[in-house]
Formats: sequence, structure tokens, C-alpha cells
Amino acid sequence: MPQDLSFLPTWPLQINAMLVFGVLILVGLAGGYLAGKTRFLPRITGFIAIGFLMGPSGLGLFGDEVLDFAKYFVQIALGLILFQMGRLLDIRQALHERPLIAASLLESALSFGLIFAALSLIGLDALHAALAGAIGISSSPAVVMLVVRELGAKGPMTDRALMLVAINNILAFLVFTSLLPLLHYSQAADWDTILLQPAYRLLSSLALAYMLARLLLFLAARFGRDEGVQFALIIGTIVGAVGLAVMLKASFLLTLLSLGVLSHNLDREQVLEKMDFGHVTEIFFVILFVVSGARLHLDDLAVAGWAAVAFVLARFAGKSLGVMVLAPAVLSKEKAGLMGLMLLPMAGMAIGLTQSAANLYPEFAKTLSAIILGAITILETIGPIATEYALKKSGEVPADAKVEH
Repeated sequence: MPQDLSFLPTWPLQINAMLVFGVLILVGLAGGYLAGKTRFLPRITGFIAIGFLMGPSGLGLFGDEVLDFAKYFVQIALGLILFQMGRLLDIRQALHERPLIAASLLESALSFGLIFAALSLIGLDALHAALAGAIGISSSPAVVMLVVRELGAKGPMTDRALMLVAINNILAFLVFTSLLPLLHYSQAADWDTILLQPAYRLLSSLALAYMLARLLLFLAARFGRDEGVQFALIIGTIVGAVGLAVMLKASFLLTLLSLGVLSHNLDREQVLEKMDFGHVTEIFFVILFVVSGARLHLDDLAVAGWAAVAFVLARFAGKSLGVMVLAPAVLSKEKAGLMGLMLLPMAGMAIGLTQSAANLYPEFAKTLSAIILGAITILETIGPIATEYALKKSGEVPADAKVEH
């Protein structure tokens, strides 16, 4: 009589989302620990490096199946980060600091223009160069926020740099979206797609963010100021917002950033407590950067070649010149220069926008993806170090801060 062995695991063993979640955290913590031992590398560099080592370009232990499971955790991580970043953007305060708004617009315009010019000079067609320029406007809120959090940095330069990063990401999305009709036209799409798809993506994201912000504030007012209840309410709203944006084919990146901005600026009665996500954010930071490292490919840098290097140099020049010209009106000249270094990291929004183009037209996006991912390989290596250097030189890191590196 045959025995029923269905209770035994099958071979090969099947991985699952919970296993991936745990492994990513443990592997990331190991990388961060080793980076901390060097006493000059930020932990975030360790997260990225260990992810790269484990990924397809390294030992290959994180294959496509692992990365497919990980994308859900990455979306939640980006949602948390962008929501927090959005809540740092006080529109009324920003309107009182017009030189800072002008600096943001100038450095964004210069970044776009210089990237476009640099890539055009090395032979890239105008549409590829323009889309790359739009993506290059963005900065990485995850890198900046994690380094600020690690160092406990506080001060005018830190606050204004975080505000600039939030504005940069909004501008990057708007400029990229404005170029989508040209992308559709170049691929011989019908006029309905050319005109309606970009408008739907923008308006649906903003509408969803507005409705969720109103719902969040309504529920917060009803549930009271209990910190534990509000923490659960905000986390539930963020995760739900990611799911709704994906389901409705809106941009979850813009939805979560706008949700953060609106939930702060519409909260006239201050029903939402100032929330420190603490260890929850830390967990998702680790996962985000381990997966970002695993997705880096030296092949991308090799394929993009000088285009990726030209992108990085042009972007750095644009951002540095922009803030150094106008930011001294609200900061010292030295701190304005250091703030340019804090805008150097680029990751989440850039990856999201590149993936948007790849989802629409995979063949067209091959060149764009190679350049952007090649640039991210460079910027994710030097960006955290540059950000930490800028914060330490600014004098806004507490003297008694316990820094591990």
C-alpha cells in the first residue's frame, strides 16, 4: 500500500515571501556591520555591497525568484520613505523661503539641461537624452534620510536639503510625465494613448493621494491621539495606498509622495501626531538597499560606458551650481556647497521612472535603462559617502552622536 508522504517538503525546496523577508534583513545587517567596521563607510554602502555580492552579478544567490518576491517589500519601503519625505515639505514655510524654491527650480533645470547636452554630444538621440535628463532631476530620499537618521543630524542645511529632495522628486515626475506624449508618438501609438495615458497617470495619482489624505485625517480625528493607534492607521494607509496605486495603474511613487505632502499641509487642526517610524523604517531601509544592490549590474555600466559617466558628471554640475548660485540667500556659501553633495544620491524615483518607460516600450527603454542603472551603480556607491561627509562638515551632527563608522 503506497504511503502518503504529502506532509514532507518537496524537492527542490520552494522559497516563500517570509523567508525572503528574513534573509534580506539578516544579510543586510551583516553588510552594514562590516561597513561599520571600516570606520569610514556608511552602513548603507554595506547594505548595497552585500546585495550586489549576493545578486546575479555576484555569487548569484539572489536569483530572479527572490527579487520577484522582494519587489513587494521594496514598494512598501519606498512608500514609507516617500510618505515621510512628503510630510517634511511644508508648503507655507517653503513659500516664505523663495530663494530655496528658486534654487530648486534652477538646479533642476540645470541638471536637466546639462544631462541633455552631455548625452546629445556623445550621440544619444534627443528623446533618450531628454528622458534621462528628467530622471536625473530626482534625488534619493532613502539615502539622504537614512544617513541623516544614522548621524542624528539637525539644522538648517539638513532641513532645507530634505525639502529640496522632496521638491526634486515631484519635479522629476512632472517633467518625465510631460515627455511621455513624445515617447508614445515616437513609438507610433494612437492619439488616445499619446494624450490620455500621461494625463491619467498624473491625475489618478494626485486624486488618489488627496482622497487618502482626507480619509487619513478624518480617521485620525475620530480615533484620537493614541500614538499606537495612529501608527497602525498610517502604516495601513501607506500599504493600502501602494496597493491601490498599483491596482489603478497610477504611479505609487507620486501617490505616496503626494499623500505625505497633503496629509501634512491639509492637517490644519494637527490631528496627526508627529510620528517616528523608528525600527520599522530601519527594517525596510535594509531591504530596499540590499535589493537595490542585488539589482546593480556591472554589465549596465559596461554597456552604458561613457554615457553613464557623462550623466553623473553633468548631473552633479547642475545640482551643485544651482544650489550654490541661489541657496546662499538662506544659507552660508559653504553650507550651500555641501548641500549640493547631499543631492548627489539617486535611486528610488529614478528606478521607478525608468521602469515605467520599460513597461511601456521595452525595446526603446534598453538604452535608457543601461544609462540610468549604470549611473545608479556609480551614485549608490559614492552618494552615501558624499552625504555623510557633507553632514559632518556642516557641523549639524551632534558632537555626542554615536556614529558607528
